[in-house]
Amino acid sequence: MYRYDEFDHAFVTERVEQFRDQVERRLSGELAEDAFKPLRLMNGVYLQLHAYMLRIAIPYGTLSSRQLRMLAHIARTYDRGYGHFTTRQNLQFNWPKLSDIPDALADLASVEMHALQTSGNCIRNVTADHFAGAAADEIADPRPYAEILRQWSSVHPEFSFLPRKFKIAVTGAERDRAAIQVHDIGLHVKKNDKGEIGFAVYVGGGQGRTPMIAKLIRDFLPEEDLLSYTTAIVRVYNLHGRRDNKYKARIKILVHETGTEELTRQVEAEFAALKDSELKLPEKDVQSISAYFAPPDLPERAEGWENLARWKKADSGFSRWVQQNVQPHKNPDYGMVTISLKPIGGIPGDASDAQMDAIADLAEEYAFDEIRVSHEQNLILPHVALADLEAVYRGLVAINLAEANAGLITDIIACPGLDYCALANARSIPLAQEISRRFGNAERQAEIGELKIKISGCINACGHHHVGHIGLLGVEKKGAELYQITLGGSGDEHTSIGEIIGRGFEPDRVTDAIETIVDTYLGLRLDQSENFLAAYRRVGPQPFKTALYGSAAEAA
Repeated sequence: MYRYDEFDHAFVTERVEQFRDQVERRLSGELAEDAFKPLRLMNGVYLQLHAYMLRIAIPYGTLSSRQLRMLAHIARTYDRGYGHFTTRQNLQFNWPKLSDIPDALADLASVEMHALQTSGNCIRNVTADHFAGAAADEIADPRPYAEILRQWSSVHPEFSFLPRKFKIAVTGAERDRAAIQVHDIGLHVKKNDKGEIGFAVYVGGGQGRTPMIAKLIRDFLPEEDLLSYTTAIVRVYNLHGRRDNKYKARIKILVHETGTEELTRQVEAEFAALKDSELKLPEKDVQSISAYFAPPDLPERAEGWENLARWKKADSGFSRWVQQNVQPHKNPDYGMVTISLKPIGGIPGDASDAQMDAIADLAEEYAFDEIRVSHEQNLILPHVALADLEAVYRGLVAINLAEANAGLITDIIACPGLDYCALANARSIPLAQEISRRFGNAERQAEIGELKIKISGCINACGHHHVGHIGLLGVEKKGAELYQITLGGSGDEHTSIGEIIGRGFEPDRVTDAIETIVDTYLGLRLDQSENFLAAYRRVGPQPFKTALYGSAAEAA
């Protein structure tokens, strides 16, 4: 992990004290809400439906045990005993008192954390593959580059007031687990024929009101040009992005209206003027940052293979969990463990203070003191010896987080929805809970196989419904909640935007509709190896429309 230097410590501490003064002036009435709003947003504080919300930055989703324990402390001390992990690899507290937030930020600063740039029209938290540094298919660890981008973008004087929020994601593996093609800038770390590190650069992806897949504008950008090329992109956007209409202000609209070829020409022209400037990355600086992310020294633990086979034979629940929630590591004696924050009937992404403390203990004892947050609202222990899997599993059973459902139908992504958010049109949480309970049977989940359901309570798409295999969008119609269903979305290396399948469903009919979709899939798949997305891409939407809406759909 990156460690703060003296400047970082001083800067974050000064910002906390500055915000403390702003809060005191707001509470005294000296600052009106209109004047306070841009100040609080710059410090990650939103005014939600019922209370203030504080969003904590977790750069590239990496946490230490000490930091996770601090998040548990804040949940206990300043909130209602839990936090909500988001699709941006951040953590949100939904119930802090405004008067307590400066103290919470000061506590965060003591463990090298903050809430800066988690809101506002700036470059937000840079996200990365949650298996970075451990995955067997990795070309290079993307986190050093995410950290370089974080340092470059933090309180950037030129890019602190962009036309709209701006999001960057980096992946370094063959599989895209960071959804880079639905980001404003997506970077895929790769090697050229000479073995040199560089990036494929994607621009103009995004979800929300106008979902778009990013365009590839550079197939190979040399490592040393990362900051100068990124600066060129954001500078072109800052100059030409629309400020007259917030619904058309994202860079995806600029790419669409300008055209990929012309926008690329403008970026390349700006880059030509910058590439030999002070933004060029010296190799020693890359190496210095990369040293913070050196993998742990993993001792040989060959005994794990024999133990694992014995434990799986003795406990079917443990066997299912290993099969579903443990992925291959670069080191064959180790695995990458997904801790599902989706217990059957639970709230997706929520973790209590006691659960966070317990996970911190497990990470410290069995996972080299490292935790990751995935954009799928789960936590990851990236380095666990196979010989320790049984102990980790027992620890998770004790806190009700041993659900063997990673990537299955109950591993649902959901935004907070109308239960919390002032922008939402419909509830996400109760719907996710109902679907989870309906499909909670372990054998049935295994029969269905990989299927990603994603739920958003409004068009802003915080639940990533556009790239769900099954996406659910809550809308308001004549004062009532209604859910629109999309099928065929995906956020991986073969990104696709889901297709609207037909008219929406009332809240009490949505889960039945999902069951109809699942039963239709099971009836038409070629065999059990053909997952839902592959089957949908093969047959298209019509069989599902017919099943949902009857024969009239055939003529639609």
